[in-house]
Amino acid sequence: MKKDINAGWALLPFAIMIIAMLITVVVLEQSPHVPLIIGTVVASIVAKIHGFKWTEIEEMMYKGIRLALPAIVIIILVGLTIGAWIGGGVVATMIFYGLKLISPAWFLVTIMLLCAVVALAIGSSWSTMATIGVAGMGIGLSMGIPAAMIAGAVISGAYFGDKMSPLSDTTNLAAGLTGTNLFEHIKHMLYTTIPALVISVIAFGIMGRSFADISMKSENILTTLKVMEESFVISPWLLLVPVGVIVLVAKKVPAIPALIVGIISGFLLQIFVQGGTPAMAVHALQEGFVISTGNEMVDELFNRGGLDSMMNTVSMTIVAMTFGGVLEYSGMLKALMNVVVKFAKSTGSLIAATIAACFTTNATCSEQYISIVVPSRMFANVYQERGLHSKNLSRALEDGGTLTSVFVPWNTCGVFILATLGVGAMEYAPYAILNFTVPIISIIYGYIGFAIVKLTPEEIEAAEKHKKEQEMDEANMVMAD
Repeated sequence: MKKDINAGWALLPFAIMIIAMLITVVVLEQSPHVPLIIGTVVASIVAKIHGFKWTEIEEMMYKGIRLALPAIVIIILVGLTIGAWIGGGVVATMIFYGLKLISPAWFLVTIMLLCAVVALAIGSSWSTMATIGVAGMGIGLSMGIPAAMIAGAVISGAYFGDKMSPLSDTTNLAAGLTGTNLFEHIKHMLYTTIPALVISVIAFGIMGRSFADISMKSENILTTLKVMEESFVISPWLLLVPVGVIVLVAKKVPAIPALIVGIISGFLLQIFVQGGTPAMAVHALQEGFVISTGNEMVDELFNRGGLDSMMNTVSMTIVAMTFGGVLEYSGMLKALMNVVVKFAKSTGSLIAATIAACFTTNATCSEQYISIVVPSRMFANVYQERGLHSKNLSRALEDGGTLTSVFVPWNTCGVFILATLGVGAMEYAPYAILNFTVPIISIIYGYIGFAIVKLTPEEIEAAEKHKKEQEMDEANMVMAD
Protein backbone atom coordinates (compact mmCIF):
# COMPACT_ATOMS: atom_id res chain seq x y z
CA MET A 1 0.00 0.00 0.00
CA LYS A 2 1.31 3.43 -0.99
CA LYS A 3 2.05 5.91 1.79
CA ASP A 4 2.55 9.68 1.48
CA ILE A 5 6.21 10.63 1.54
CA ASN A 6 6.91 13.22 4.22
CA ALA A 7 9.43 16.08 3.91
CA GLY A 8 12.09 14.24 5.94
CA TRP A 9 12.15 11.28 3.57
CA ALA A 10 11.85 13.61 0.55
CA LEU A 11 14.91 15.57 1.67
CA LEU A 12 17.09 12.44 1.91
CA PRO A 13 17.80 11.85 -1.83
CA PHE A 14 18.31 15.57 -2.39
CA ALA A 15 20.79 15.83 0.52
CA ILE A 16 22.74 12.73 -0.56
CA MET A 17 22.86 13.97 -4.17
CA ILE A 18 24.21 17.38 -3.10
CA ILE A 19 26.91 15.79 -0.87
CA ALA A 20 27.89 13.42 -3.70
CA MET A 21 27.88 16.36 -6.14
CA LEU A 22 30.20 18.47 -3.95
CA ILE A 23 32.66 15.59 -3.50
CA THR A 24 32.60 14.58 -7.17
CA VAL A 25 32.65 18.00 -8.82
CA VAL A 26 34.57 20.16 -6.31
CA VAL A 27 37.00 17.67 -4.73
CA LEU A 28 37.47 15.05 -7.47
CA GLU A 29 36.83 17.51 -10.36
CA GLN A 30 34.69 14.99 -12.24
CA SER A 31 31.41 15.17 -14.16
CA PRO A 32 28.07 15.59 -12.29
CA HIS A 33 26.56 12.48 -13.95
CA VAL A 34 27.35 9.96 -11.20
CA PRO A 35 26.01 12.09 -8.29
CA LEU A 36 22.72 12.48 -10.16
CA ILE A 37 22.56 8.71 -10.66
CA ILE A 38 23.23 8.22 -6.93
CA GLY A 39 20.39 10.66 -6.17
CA THR A 40 18.09 8.73 -8.52
CA VAL A 41 18.93 5.43 -6.81
CA VAL A 42 18.25 6.86 -3.33
CA ALA A 43 15.00 8.49 -4.51
CA SER A 44 13.90 5.18 -6.03
CA ILE A 45 14.62 3.34 -2.77
CA VAL A 46 12.59 5.92 -0.82
CA ALA A 47 9.70 5.53 -3.27
CA LYS A 48 9.92 1.73 -3.01
CA ILE A 49 9.85 1.89 0.82
CA HIS A 50 6.66 3.96 0.57
CA GLY A 51 4.82 1.36 -1.48
CA PHE A 52 5.55 2.25 -5.12
CA LYS A 53 6.11 -0.68 -7.47
CA TRP A 54 9.35 -0.84 -9.44
CA THR A 55 7.42 -0.58 -12.72
CA GLU A 56 5.86 2.65 -11.44
CA ILE A 57 9.27 4.04 -10.46
CA GLU A 58 10.61 3.19 -13.92
CA GLU A 59 7.66 5.02 -15.49
CA MET A 60 8.47 8.08 -13.35
CA MET A 61 11.98 8.10 -14.85
CA TYR A 62 10.61 7.74 -18.37
CA LYS A 63 8.14 10.57 -17.80
CA GLY A 64 11.00 12.80 -16.68
CA ILE A 65 13.03 11.94 -19.78
CA ARG A 66 10.04 12.54 -22.06
CA LEU A 67 9.77 16.08 -20.70
CA ALA A 68 13.34 16.72 -21.85
CA LEU A 69 13.02 15.25 -25.37
CA PRO A 70 12.31 18.61 -27.09
CA ALA A 71 15.39 20.09 -25.37
CA ILE A 72 17.51 17.09 -26.42
CA VAL A 73 16.54 17.56 -30.07
CA ILE A 74 17.49 21.24 -29.89
CA ILE A 75 20.83 20.36 -28.22
CA ILE A 76 21.65 17.96 -31.06
CA LEU A 77 20.71 20.53 -33.72
CA VAL A 78 22.80 23.21 -32.00
CA GLY A 79 25.86 20.93 -32.15
CA LEU A 80 25.25 20.40 -35.87
CA THR A 81 24.71 24.15 -36.37
CA ILE A 82 28.01 25.12 -34.72
CA GLY A 83 29.92 22.57 -36.81
CA ALA A 84 28.21 23.63 -40.04
CA TRP A 85 28.58 27.37 -39.42
CA ILE A 86 32.27 27.10 -38.50
CA GLY A 87 32.94 24.91 -41.52
CA GLY A 88 30.97 27.25 -43.78
CA GLY A 89 32.91 30.32 -42.61
CA VAL A 90 29.85 31.93 -41.02
CA VAL A 91 31.34 32.12 -37.52
CA ALA A 92 34.69 33.33 -38.88
CA THR A 93 32.89 36.10 -40.78
CA MET A 94 30.97 37.23 -37.68
CA ILE A 95 34.17 37.28 -35.61
CA PHE A 96 36.14 39.05 -38.37
CA TYR A 97 33.68 41.92 -38.75
CA GLY A 98 33.07 42.04 -35.01
CA LEU A 99 36.78 42.65 -34.44
CA LYS A 100 36.73 45.33 -37.14
CA LEU A 101 33.68 47.21 -35.86
CA ILE A 102 33.30 46.80 -32.07
CA SER A 103 35.39 48.81 -29.60
CA PRO A 104 36.86 46.75 -26.72
CA ALA A 105 35.60 49.33 -24.19
CA TRP A 106 32.00 48.81 -25.33
CA PHE A 107 32.20 45.18 -26.33
CA LEU A 108 30.52 43.70 -23.23
CA VAL A 109 27.59 46.14 -23.40
CA THR A 110 27.29 45.67 -27.17
CA ILE A 111 27.25 41.86 -27.11
CA MET A 112 24.76 41.82 -24.23
CA LEU A 113 22.32 44.17 -26.02
CA LEU A 114 22.78 42.33 -29.32
CA CYS A 115 21.94 39.00 -27.67
CA ALA A 116 18.95 40.66 -25.96
CA VAL A 117 17.54 41.92 -29.27
CA VAL A 118 18.08 38.61 -31.08
CA ALA A 119 16.57 36.53 -28.25
CA LEU A 120 13.63 38.94 -28.04
CA ALA A 121 13.03 38.45 -31.76
CA ILE A 122 13.31 34.66 -31.81
CA GLY A 123 12.25 33.78 -28.24
CA SER A 124 15.17 31.41 -27.59
CA SER A 125 18.15 31.98 -25.31
CA TRP A 126 19.75 28.72 -26.42
CA SER A 127 19.63 29.52 -30.15
CA THR A 128 20.96 33.02 -29.42
CA MET A 129 23.87 31.70 -27.35
CA ALA A 130 24.68 29.03 -29.95
CA THR A 131 24.94 31.60 -32.76
CA ILE A 132 25.56 35.19 -31.64
CA GLY A 133 27.04 33.95 -28.34
CA VAL A 134 29.61 31.68 -29.99
CA ALA A 135 30.73 34.51 -32.28
CA GLY A 136 30.81 36.91 -29.33
CA MET A 137 33.09 34.56 -27.39
CA GLY A 138 35.49 34.52 -30.33
CA ILE A 139 35.50 38.31 -30.70
CA GLY A 140 35.94 38.98 -26.99
CA LEU A 141 38.68 36.41 -26.49
CA SER A 142 40.57 37.88 -29.44
CA MET A 143 40.41 41.25 -27.66
CA GLY A 144 41.84 39.73 -24.50
CA ILE A 145 38.61 39.95 -22.47
CA PRO A 146 38.17 37.11 -19.91
CA ALA A 147 35.89 34.30 -21.08
CA ALA A 148 33.76 34.41 -17.91
CA MET A 149 32.93 38.10 -18.46
CA ILE A 150 31.97 37.53 -22.09
CA ALA A 151 29.80 34.54 -21.17
CA GLY A 152 28.09 36.57 -18.42
CA ALA A 153 27.24 39.35 -20.90
CA VAL A 154 25.95 36.84 -23.48
CA ILE A 155 23.83 35.01 -20.89
CA SER A 156 22.42 38.24 -19.42
CA GLY A 157 21.34 39.47 -22.85
CA ALA A 158 20.05 36.12 -24.10
CA TYR A 159 17.93 35.50 -21.00
CA PHE A 160 16.53 39.04 -21.01
CA GLY A 161 15.26 38.53 -24.56
CA ASP A 162 14.02 35.01 -23.90
CA LYS A 163 12.14 36.10 -20.75
CA MET A 164 10.46 39.08 -22.41
CA SER A 165 9.65 37.52 -25.80
CA PRO A 166 6.06 36.47 -26.59
CA LEU A 167 7.63 33.68 -28.68
CA SER A 168 9.48 32.16 -25.71
CA ASP A 169 8.32 28.73 -24.52
CA THR A 170 9.01 29.51 -20.84
CA THR A 171 7.15 32.83 -21.09
CA ASN A 172 4.11 31.12 -22.58
CA LEU A 173 4.41 28.27 -20.06
CA ALA A 174 4.42 30.58 -17.02
CA ALA A 175 1.47 32.59 -18.36
CA GLY A 176 -0.51 29.50 -19.37
CA LEU A 177 -0.05 27.53 -16.14
CA THR A 178 -1.20 30.47 -14.00
CA GLY A 179 -4.09 31.49 -16.30
CA THR A 180 -2.53 34.91 -16.94
CA ASN A 181 -2.92 36.83 -20.21
CA LEU A 182 0.42 36.52 -22.06
CA PHE A 183 0.92 40.22 -22.68
CA GLU A 184 -0.22 41.14 -19.16
CA HIS A 185 2.42 38.70 -17.92
CA ILE A 186 5.14 40.28 -20.10
CA LYS A 187 4.09 43.80 -19.11
CA HIS A 188 4.22 42.88 -15.41
CA MET A 189 7.75 41.47 -15.83
CA LEU A 190 8.99 44.85 -17.07
CA TYR A 191 8.99 46.09 -13.45
CA THR A 192 11.70 43.63 -12.40
CA THR A 193 13.53 43.03 -15.67
CA ILE A 194 14.11 46.56 -17.00
CA PRO A 195 15.84 47.80 -13.80
CA ALA A 196 18.03 44.68 -13.90
CA LEU A 197 18.91 45.39 -17.55
CA VAL A 198 19.90 48.97 -16.67
CA ILE A 199 22.07 47.69 -13.78
CA SER A 200 23.68 45.17 -16.16
CA VAL A 201 24.43 47.84 -18.79
CA ILE A 202 26.06 50.06 -16.15
CA ALA A 203 28.06 47.17 -14.67
CA PHE A 204 29.34 45.93 -18.05
CA GLY A 205 30.06 49.52 -19.07
CA ILE A 206 32.26 49.94 -15.99
CA MET A 207 33.98 46.59 -16.62
CA GLY A 208 34.55 47.55 -20.25
CA ARG A 209 36.51 50.65 -19.27
CA SER A 210 39.39 48.44 -18.13
CA PHE A 211 39.75 47.24 -21.74
CA ALA A 212 39.64 50.73 -23.30
CA ASP A 213 43.42 50.76 -23.77
CA ILE A 214 43.39 47.63 -25.92
CA SER A 215 44.35 48.65 -29.42
CA MET A 216 42.46 47.09 -32.29
CA LYS A 217 45.78 47.27 -34.12
CA SER A 218 47.58 45.16 -31.55
CA GLU A 219 49.73 42.34 -32.86
CA ASN A 220 47.43 39.68 -31.37
CA ILE A 221 44.29 41.01 -33.07
CA LEU A 222 46.01 41.74 -36.39
CA THR A 223 47.49 38.23 -36.41
CA THR A 224 44.08 36.71 -35.65
CA LEU A 225 42.47 38.65 -38.50
CA LYS A 226 45.24 37.66 -40.92
CA VAL A 227 45.06 33.95 -40.02
CA MET A 228 41.25 33.96 -40.39
CA GLU A 229 41.51 35.58 -43.84
CA GLU A 230 44.05 32.94 -44.88
CA SER A 231 41.97 30.05 -43.50
CA PHE A 232 38.44 31.06 -44.55
CA VAL A 233 36.66 32.92 -47.30
CA ILE A 234 35.35 35.98 -45.44
CA SER A 235 32.36 37.75 -46.98
CA PRO A 236 29.45 39.82 -45.66
CA TRP A 237 27.19 37.65 -47.82
CA LEU A 238 27.78 34.79 -45.39
CA LEU A 239 25.96 36.80 -42.71
CA LEU A 240 22.74 36.12 -44.60
CA VAL A 241 22.71 32.64 -43.02
CA PRO A 242 22.32 33.73 -39.36
CA VAL A 243 20.10 36.63 -40.41
CA GLY A 244 17.91 34.19 -42.35
CA VAL A 245 17.55 31.84 -39.36
CA ILE A 246 16.63 34.76 -37.08
CA VAL A 247 14.05 36.01 -39.59
CA LEU A 248 12.53 32.53 -39.91
CA VAL A 249 12.07 32.15 -36.17
CA ALA A 250 10.79 35.73 -35.87
CA LYS A 251 8.20 34.81 -38.51
CA LYS A 252 7.08 32.04 -36.13
CA VAL A 253 8.72 29.20 -38.03
CA PRO A 254 9.43 26.55 -35.33
CA ALA A 255 13.01 26.39 -34.03
CA ILE A 256 13.73 22.91 -35.41
CA PRO A 257 13.06 23.58 -39.14
CA ALA A 258 14.71 27.01 -38.81
CA LEU A 259 17.89 25.44 -37.41
CA ILE A 260 17.82 22.73 -40.08
CA VAL A 261 17.82 25.47 -42.76
CA GLY A 262 20.87 26.98 -41.05
CA ILE A 263 22.64 23.60 -40.88
CA ILE A 264 22.04 22.84 -44.59
CA SER A 265 23.21 26.34 -45.53
CA GLY A 266 26.45 25.96 -43.54
CA PHE A 267 27.03 22.49 -45.00
CA LEU A 268 26.70 23.79 -48.58
CA LEU A 269 28.87 26.84 -47.86
CA GLN A 270 31.70 24.63 -46.61
CA ILE A 271 31.70 22.74 -49.92
CA PHE A 272 30.94 25.45 -52.49
CA VAL A 273 32.42 28.58 -50.84
CA GLN A 274 35.14 27.35 -48.48
CA GLY A 275 36.33 24.64 -50.90
CA GLY A 276 35.93 21.71 -48.54
CA THR A 277 35.07 18.18 -49.63
CA PRO A 278 31.71 16.56 -48.82
CA ALA A 279 33.58 14.24 -46.42
CA MET A 280 34.99 17.25 -44.54
CA ALA A 281 31.55 18.84 -44.35
CA VAL A 282 30.02 15.63 -42.95
CA HIS A 283 32.90 15.35 -40.47
CA ALA A 284 32.21 18.91 -39.26
CA LEU A 285 28.58 17.91 -38.60
CA GLN A 286 29.46 14.69 -36.79
CA GLU A 287 32.75 15.29 -34.97
CA GLY A 288 33.16 19.05 -35.32
CA PHE A 289 35.27 21.29 -37.53
CA VAL A 290 39.03 20.66 -37.52
CA ILE A 291 41.68 23.21 -38.45
CA SER A 292 45.40 23.58 -37.79
CA THR A 293 46.72 27.07 -38.51
CA GLY A 294 49.65 27.18 -36.12
CA ASN A 295 47.91 30.02 -34.28
CA GLU A 296 46.77 28.70 -30.88
CA MET A 297 43.91 31.19 -30.43
CA VAL A 298 42.42 30.62 -33.89
CA ASP A 299 42.70 26.85 -33.54
CA GLU A 300 40.98 27.01 -30.13
CA LEU A 301 38.19 29.18 -31.53
CA PHE A 302 37.36 26.99 -34.51
CA ASN A 303 38.15 23.39 -33.49
CA ARG A 304 34.71 22.68 -32.09
CA GLY A 305 31.05 21.91 -32.80
CA GLY A 306 29.47 18.79 -34.19
CA LEU A 307 27.01 16.20 -32.93
CA ASP A 308 29.61 14.39 -30.79
CA SER A 309 30.38 17.55 -28.81
CA MET A 310 26.81 17.58 -27.48
CA MET A 311 26.63 13.96 -26.33
CA ASN A 312 27.86 14.81 -22.84
CA THR A 313 25.09 17.40 -22.61
CA VAL A 314 22.50 14.92 -23.89
CA SER A 315 23.54 12.22 -21.39
CA MET A 316 23.52 14.78 -18.57
CA THR A 317 20.01 15.84 -19.53
CA ILE A 318 18.76 12.24 -19.53
CA VAL A 319 20.37 11.43 -16.16
CA ALA A 320 19.11 14.66 -14.57
CA MET A 321 15.57 14.08 -15.78
CA THR A 322 15.44 10.53 -14.38
CA PHE A 323 16.22 12.02 -10.96
CA GLY A 324 13.72 14.84 -11.46
CA GLY A 325 11.05 12.42 -12.68
CA VAL A 326 11.23 10.26 -9.54
CA LEU A 327 11.15 13.31 -7.25
CA GLU A 328 8.20 14.88 -9.10
CA TYR A 329 5.91 11.92 -9.73
CA SER A 330 6.47 10.17 -6.39
CA GLY A 331 5.31 13.29 -4.54
CA MET A 332 8.66 14.02 -2.89
CA LEU A 333 8.98 17.43 -4.47
CA LYS A 334 5.44 18.30 -3.42
CA ALA A 335 6.25 17.32 0.17
CA LEU A 336 9.23 19.68 0.20
CA MET A 337 7.20 22.51 -1.36
CA ASN A 338 4.45 22.14 1.25
CA VAL A 339 6.99 22.89 3.98
CA VAL A 340 8.13 26.00 2.13
CA VAL A 341 4.55 27.30 1.79
CA LYS A 342 3.93 27.04 5.57
CA PHE A 343 6.68 29.58 6.26
CA ALA A 344 5.42 32.10 3.68
CA LYS A 345 3.22 34.33 5.84
CA SER A 346 3.60 37.77 4.20
CA THR A 347 3.47 38.74 0.50
CA GLY A 348 7.22 39.30 0.53
CA SER A 349 7.94 35.92 2.08
CA LEU A 350 5.49 34.26 -0.34
CA ILE A 351 7.31 35.67 -3.39
CA ALA A 352 10.66 34.82 -1.80
CA ALA A 353 9.38 31.27 -1.17
CA THR A 354 8.20 30.97 -4.77
CA ILE A 355 11.59 32.05 -6.12
CA ALA A 356 13.39 29.76 -3.66
CA ALA A 357 11.15 26.86 -4.71
CA CYS A 358 11.93 27.54 -8.37
CA PHE A 359 15.67 27.56 -7.71
CA THR A 360 15.41 24.41 -5.57
CA THR A 361 13.56 22.67 -8.40
CA ASN A 362 16.25 23.80 -10.84
CA ALA A 363 18.85 22.26 -8.54
CA THR A 364 16.99 19.01 -7.84
CA CYS A 365 15.20 18.31 -11.11
CA SER A 366 17.83 20.01 -13.30
CA GLU A 367 15.33 21.41 -15.79
CA GLN A 368 13.92 24.94 -16.00
CA TYR A 369 10.56 23.78 -17.37
CA ILE A 370 9.92 21.74 -14.21
CA SER A 371 11.03 24.73 -12.12
CA ILE A 372 8.02 26.58 -13.56
CA VAL A 373 5.54 23.69 -13.67
CA VAL A 374 5.88 22.35 -10.11
CA PRO A 375 5.87 25.66 -8.17
CA SER A 376 2.95 26.91 -10.28
CA ARG A 377 0.90 23.95 -9.03
CA MET A 378 2.01 24.45 -5.45
CA PHE A 379 1.43 28.19 -5.14
CA ALA A 380 -1.56 28.95 -7.38
CA ASN A 381 -4.20 28.53 -4.65
CA VAL A 382 -2.07 30.32 -2.06
CA TYR A 383 -1.79 33.46 -4.21
CA GLN A 384 -5.53 33.37 -4.93
CA GLU A 385 -6.44 32.90 -1.24
CA ARG A 386 -4.34 35.92 -0.35
CA GLY A 387 -6.03 38.07 -2.97
CA LEU A 388 -2.98 38.33 -5.22
CA HIS A 389 -3.37 38.50 -9.01
CA SER A 390 -2.02 35.51 -10.93
CA LYS A 391 0.47 37.70 -12.78
CA ASN A 392 2.40 38.12 -9.52
CA LEU A 393 2.88 34.35 -9.51
CA SER A 394 3.68 34.10 -13.23
CA ARG A 395 6.34 36.82 -12.84
CA ALA A 396 7.87 35.14 -9.77
CA LEU A 397 8.01 31.81 -11.64
CA GLU A 398 10.07 33.35 -14.44
CA ASP A 399 12.19 35.48 -12.09
CA GLY A 400 13.05 32.43 -10.02
CA GLY A 401 12.79 29.58 -12.54
CA THR A 402 13.86 30.74 -16.00
CA LEU A 403 16.69 32.97 -14.83
CA THR A 404 18.30 30.90 -12.05
CA SER A 405 18.61 27.73 -14.15
CA VAL A 406 22.00 28.93 -15.44
CA PHE A 407 23.55 28.88 -11.94
CA VAL A 408 23.20 25.11 -11.47
CA PRO A 409 26.13 23.34 -13.21
CA TRP A 410 24.14 20.10 -13.66
CA ASN A 411 20.96 21.81 -14.84
CA THR A 412 20.32 21.36 -18.57
CA CYS A 413 20.90 25.11 -19.07
CA GLY A 414 24.23 25.11 -17.18
CA VAL A 415 25.41 22.05 -19.10
CA PHE A 416 24.31 23.55 -22.43
CA ILE A 417 26.19 26.81 -21.77
CA LEU A 418 29.36 24.89 -20.87
CA ALA A 419 29.12 22.88 -24.09
CA THR A 420 28.29 25.93 -26.23
CA LEU A 421 30.31 28.81 -24.77
CA GLY A 422 33.00 26.71 -23.09
CA VAL A 423 32.61 28.36 -19.67
CA GLY A 424 31.35 26.65 -16.51
CA ALA A 425 28.58 27.94 -14.23
CA MET A 426 30.92 28.65 -11.31
CA GLU A 427 33.07 30.85 -13.57
CA TYR A 428 30.37 32.94 -15.28
CA ALA A 429 27.96 33.15 -12.30
CA PRO A 430 29.35 36.46 -10.91
CA TYR A 431 28.99 38.03 -14.38
CA ALA A 432 25.48 36.78 -15.24
CA ILE A 433 24.33 40.02 -13.67
CA LEU A 434 20.78 40.18 -15.01
CA ASN A 435 20.08 36.61 -13.96
CA PHE A 436 20.78 37.17 -10.26
CA THR A 437 19.63 40.80 -10.10
CA VAL A 438 16.06 40.11 -11.26
CA PRO A 439 15.19 37.64 -8.43
CA ILE A 440 16.61 40.06 -5.84
CA ILE A 441 14.53 42.95 -7.22
CA SER A 442 11.45 40.70 -7.30
CA ILE A 443 11.82 39.77 -3.62
CA ILE A 444 12.39 43.41 -2.61
CA TYR A 445 9.19 44.42 -4.42
CA GLY A 446 7.30 41.73 -2.51
CA TYR A 447 8.39 43.09 0.85
CA ILE A 448 7.83 46.79 0.06
CA GLY A 449 4.60 46.15 -1.87
CA PHE A 450 5.73 47.83 -5.10
CA ALA A 451 4.33 46.46 -8.40
CA ILE A 452 2.22 43.89 -6.51
CA VAL A 453 -1.25 43.64 -8.03
CA LYS A 454 -4.23 42.65 -5.88
CA LEU A 455 -7.37 40.93 -7.15
CA THR A 456 -10.50 43.08 -7.42
CA PRO A 457 -13.65 41.91 -5.55
CA GLU A 458 -15.14 40.86 -8.90
CA GLU A 459 -12.05 38.81 -9.77
CA ILE A 460 -12.08 37.13 -6.35
CA GLU A 461 -15.75 36.21 -6.79
CA ALA A 462 -15.12 34.83 -10.29
CA ALA A 463 -12.12 32.82 -9.06
CA GLU A 464 -14.11 31.30 -6.18
CA LYS A 465 -16.93 30.40 -8.56
CA HIS A 466 -14.46 28.76 -10.95
CA LYS A 467 -12.88 26.81 -8.06
CA LYS A 468 -16.29 25.51 -6.90
CA GLU A 469 -17.15 24.43 -10.44
CA GLN A 470 -13.86 22.52 -10.66
CA GLU A 471 -14.52 20.80 -7.32
CA MET A 472 -18.02 19.80 -8.46
CA ASP A 473 -16.64 18.43 -11.74
CA GLU A 474 -14.03 16.39 -9.86
CA ALA A 475 -16.71 15.08 -7.45
CA ASN A 476 -18.95 14.07 -10.38
CA MET A 477 -16.05 12.25 -12.03
CA VAL A 478 -15.38 10.29 -8.82
CA MET A 479 -19.06 9.34 -8.55
CA ALA A 480 -19.11 8.24 -12.19
CA ASP A 481 -16.11 5.99 -11.57
